[in-house]
Formats: sequence, structure tokens, C-alpha cells
Amino acid sequence: MINSILAGNQRDFEQLIKMYESNVFCVSIGLIHNKEDAEEVTQDVFLKVYRSLSTFNKKSAFSTWLYRLTINTCLNFLRKKNRKHFWTSLSEIFQISSKEASAEASMINRHDDEMIKQAIDSLPYKQRLAFVLTKYEELPQREVAAIMKLSEGAVEQLVLRAKNNLRKKLKTAIGFYNIQLSKNETT
Repeated sequence: MINSILAGNQRDFEQLIKMYESNVFCVSIGLIHNKEDAEEVTQDVFLKVYRSLSTFNKKSAFSTWLYRLTINTCLNFLRKKNRKHFWTSLSEIFQISSKEASAEASMINRHDDEMIKQAIDSLPYKQRLAFVLTKYEELPQREVAAIMKLSEGAVEQLVLRAKNNLRKKLKTAIGFYNIQLSKNETT
């Protein structure tokens, strides 16, 4: 398919986009945390693919090259925006209507989502990237290792550290949240 696209076959390029668009978007949303920005980055990635496909050396799988390009595009986007907090609530991402949850449940879910987002955002970069690629994108460790240019063992260690750090951060946040609720109930 790559050779056909390089020869100018637009239909094959359209097919390539259809095959990988959701994967690129999922990685983008996992790193950028904003639907509109992730959509913009996804478009940018495929423009870059079109322009630089001739540089793909076929030493690795196309998907590995594409994920690396996606990660680099996300990082460049984040640098340009110079933002620190990028998560929007999951209800906004998936556009869940208020009819689907009570106001109280919705408030609790938003708070829980925000705590999880903040905990993931606070992870060191490599841990966050390994965690997002393995848990959100569900890529095998071998592929994540190729994308991150690390050994599989290093990726496994990063994911384990990320899980442990998240567990600690969320335990602390939940304890603080429960203390705040207790104080509010007594006043």
C-alpha cells in the first residue's frame, strides 16, 4: 500500500487514513486530553504522513513509525500551546447527556475523572507515555518498546511504576477528598 501511495494513488491513502485514524486519535487524546485539539493533531499527523511517507524506511512496522510521528506531533502541539492541564471531563469527551446520570452522580464522576486525570498528568513523561500506550491504546509491550525506543523490560518497569505512582496519588487524593466531605457534613 505504501508504494501505491508513493506512486500517487489517493484511494490507498484514504484507505490508510481509515485504517489508522482512530488509533492516531486515541493516542492524541491520551496525551493532549482535549477532543478538539486531538482532532486537529490527528489531521496534522496525516498531513505529515502524506508529506513524509517517502522517509519511511520500512525497518520497522508502519504502525510503529505512525505512532512515533503521532507522539512527536502531540509533543510539538503541547509545546506550542504551553499548557499544563489538558484533560477535559470524560463526559465532555464522550458527550454524555445529563439525562444519563443524576446530578449528584454526575458531580462525583466528574470529581473522580478529574482526580484520575490529574494523577496521570503528574506522572513523569515516560511513565505517562508507557501507561497511555499500553492501557488506553492497548498496544503490546513490544510495540510500545519500539515506539519509545526502549527495551520491553524498560516499558514493563515504566508501566509498573506508573501504576504504583497512580495508586499512591489516588489513595492520597481520595483520603483528602473523604476528609473534606466529612468536614462539610459536620458543618
